[in-house]
Amino acid sequence: MTGDPNATRTDGGTPEIPLTSVSAESVTRRDRLKDSLANHWETFLLAWSDWRFKVGLLIMVGYVLLGTLGVYLVDEPSFYDGGKWDQPFQGGENLLGTNQHGESILGSLIHSTPDMLLMLLSGAVFATGVAALIGILAGYKGGRVDSVLTTLTDTAMMIPGLPLIILIAAIWNPTNPIVVGILVSINAWAGVARSLRSQVLTIREESYVEASRIMGSGSLSIMRRDITPQLLPLILINFVMSGRGVIFNSVALYFLGILPITQAQNWGVMLNEAYTAGAVTSPELFYTLFFPLVTIVLLSWSLIMLSQGLDRVVNVRARARHEGTTREGGQVGEAGDATEGG
Repeated sequence: MTGDPNATRTDGGTPEIPLTSVSAESVTRRDRLKDSLANHWETFLLAWSDWRFKVGLLIMVGYVLLGTLGVYLVDEPSFYDGGKWDQPFQGGENLLGTNQHGESILGSLIHSTPDMLLMLLSGAVFATGVAALIGILAGYKGGRVDSVLTTLTDTAMMIPGLPLIILIAAIWNPTNPIVVGILVSINAWAGVARSLRSQVLTIREESYVEASRIMGSGSLSIMRRDITPQLLPLILINFVMSGRGVIFNSVALYFLGILPITQAQNWGVMLNEAYTAGAVTSPELFYTLFFPLVTIVLLSWSLIMLSQGLDRVVNVRARARHEGTTREGGQVGEAGDATEGG
């Protein structure tokens, strides 16, 4: 058909409309990044609305500052920095006192922090990463892949963790804090992988996942773009709790002497030395045991507060209430602006 496109068609049909342009909105990588950052910021605000998350995060920031800036502000302790068994809060340079070697308790605590944070981070990344990989892959693929990975997970759950760690530590004798963090969480991923798999079994039946399959998206793309984002809050909570387990396990193994206590600075080694010196039975020496214990408990408590605060991110009802409150606040603000403008 030629001529005027607006002319009436002889066959009774509607006039042809020339397709001179395509009105499709192109979404750039920058737009996607901006949307992703906005979503993450909303998630952070949701968690920040819980006081437990605020307290836990602020304490963790304090530990990070101790492990980064504190080691430059406070000298590394050495033998006979002060007198033997200097009591705490007696003035002078050693604020928290000294141990049987004349080493500063405060300096030992601060210079132990970097290695402890490395253990926490490496162990949590290892346990959570392996759990996410196995749990998501097993839940989505199903069939033989699911059978093999589930068998591997069940086997890891049945192996007693502590005897396995003791055996590997006795053979390997690790000193690198990153290796120690991975060692003490060697089979901590199994329970988390089981939980993630059960969640994926539900998510993979959702309509948007089915739509991605129909459009020809590959399995890796679907797991990365459609399934993993839905599991991020649960993965984050398990990351925090895995870090807490790493701290407790590593300190306990250093205290018992299973891991090499020749390491220069470590909270578990400090507890071991205080116990050996009789701090449990001597009230005047109890401070050498008390300050490392407080440091460990405070770090563990901050991680618990973080995980409980993140419940707002995972809890669907709490998230819906927050979004409803935000929308209502925005509508009230717009109404107020309209009233003033009128």
